[in-house]
Amino acid sequence: MGRFSPKMLGMIIIALLALIFLGTSVFIVDQTEQAVITRFGRFISIRDPGLHFKMPFGIDRNYTVNVRTVQTEEFGYRTMRSGNFPAYSSQTGESVMLTGDLNIIDVEWIIQYRVDNPRAWVFNVHERRETIRDVSRSVINQAVGDRAIMDIMGAERSAIEAEALGLMNDTFNEYALGINVIAVRLQNVTPPTGVQEAFEDVNKAIQDRERLINEGQQSYNEQIPRARGDADRMIQEARGYALERINRANGDVARFNSVYEEFRQAPDVTRQRLYYEMIEEVFKNETGIRIIDRNLDNFLPLLNMGGNR
Repeated sequence: MGRFSPKMLGMIIIALLALIFLGTSVFIVDQTEQAVITRFGRFISIRDPGLHFKMPFGIDRNYTVNVRTVQTEEFGYRTMRSGNFPAYSSQTGESVMLTGDLNIIDVEWIIQYRVDNPRAWVFNVHERRETIRDVSRSVINQAVGDRAIMDIMGAERSAIEAEALGLMNDTFNEYALGINVIAVRLQNVTPPTGVQEAFEDVNKAIQDRERLINEGQQSYNEQIPRARGDADRMIQEARGYALERINRANGDVARFNSVYEEFRQAPDVTRQRLYYEMIEEVFKNETGIRIIDRNLDNFLPLLNMGGNR
């Protein structure tokens, strides 16, 4: 094997230096990332997705940060997306909490977050994931510890999620971690082992109560409109009856006034006519008896009561 000539050795060195130069000065930022650039360890810029150049030989360093993907942390259970984080064990007790009414409850939850400040994410906190998990556990424990167990298992789930979301973002902003929590979701919320049956009975009773309330509301919605309709109908009938009686009374008054006027002009005739009209009214249901012949005109149509029968 022959020895390299000085010229060839120089070319090899130049080629190696060129490769090192290109390898340490060119980098690519993916579409979901941003790159934090430092020079001698000091921040100088943030680069967006694409092909970029920097000072070679370690003078500039780039730290790529995923700023588009929503990342998830799970508590109380593990799935495949949990990555290389230590597997969950019931002995760790991260999901077992004390409620406000001094009961023990097992709460599983997830948080979803996105990096919105890559510079803060790179420089401000060293143990980032552990910090996120510690803060999340602290906040959920606080929210659960302020409520009764039945509220946590029922109507207060959404309130706990909203409260935890705000507290986590406030804490991470104080730490300048560079993330924004976009969702907190409670998963399984169960009582401790040994009292599961009792809590199932309580939940069944709550469901029965809600069912009875809904049935009562449905019956109310059916009966009340019907009762209101009947009431309106009776009111209208009463108003019609009142109007009829008023009109009848007005008619009686008008007729009385007319008779009274005739009585003033001819008292004897009017008195006798009224008498016969009363007699006719008394015998109106008797067949063959007619007191007043109303087919005659221009005089008081009285029949001859003393004639031949």
